[in-house]
Amino acid sequence: MRKNQMEIRIKDLDKYYGRKHALKHLTLTIPSGMFGLLGRNGAGKTTLMKVLATLLKKQSGEVTICGIPVEEAAKVRRITGYLPQDFSMYPNMGVYEAMDYLGALSGLSRQTRKERIPVLLKKVNLQDEYRTKVRALSGGMKRRLGIAQAILHEPKVLIVDEPTAGLDPEERVRFRNLLCEIAEERIVILSTHIVGDIEATCEQIAIMDEGELYYSGTVTELLEMTKGKVYTAQISRKDLSRMKENYTLTSMLTQGNNVTVRFLAEQPPKIRATACEPQVEDAYLYLMQEKEGFSHDLDVV
Repeated sequence: MRKNQMEIRIKDLDKYYGRKHALKHLTLTIPSGMFGLLGRNGAGKTTLMKVLATLLKKQSGEVTICGIPVEEAAKVRRITGYLPQDFSMYPNMGVYEAMDYLGALSGLSRQTRKERIPVLLKKVNLQDEYRTKVRALSGGMKRRLGIAQAILHEPKVLIVDEPTAGLDPEERVRFRNLLCEIAEERIVILSTHIVGDIEATCEQIAIMDEGELYYSGTVTELLEMTKGKVYTAQISRKDLSRMKENYTLTSMLTQGNNVTVRFLAEQPPKIRATACEPQVEDAYLYLMQEKEGFSHDLDVV
């Protein structure tokens, strides 16, 4: 596969659920490596992922996966791995048994499965659990097993939808590192509403809301948009309500009768405050504020 084909191209994509316009004239190019798709719940991320994975049909527009039109579903699926948010596997099977069965369903030969499965289980740190029933695995282990099954057929594209939701901090870091390692040799799309996942793993990102694309570019460029607009200050608890009325708060920490707040301001604020370097969450909230107002449902991790 030529290098210039190692990308996903989306042009003027539309998708409807009845009268609901779930994806609105979406145009986006996704290069190789880790690519973050950020947006609150209901932004259209999962719909886009399912269109790319050929699980949903588009209404109009053009989509190609590494040069293959998405309409050629069988060809696309041969080069695509998908880990949905609600991933589940055969709970009564052992880890190796489940992988072997899925490999057989994918058309892999017995010899190929025998060679690849132990390597992948080691890659996702499940080599000691190969006889463990899937139902007995922790949430993090199940997600890692999901990655292993998704790349069993050695796809060029890996799509993961909200993979770290509900995981403890240690497991979340382990999962992020695994995705970064996998992305060295393929396209990995990380769809999430958790800002920390994007900040820790992706340099190229896109931001969606209500089915529309609001931003596409690098994290560095996104942060540059918010430079000089992020401040921190210590205020009394009684002044917090007034602060919320006048500014968009991106974080706050209560310490006794005082609150340390981080907030957005177009102009230097009138209160005593210190300018600080923007983070991805600041930039996201600033972008949403510019487009449609403050958004409350992103998780800061």
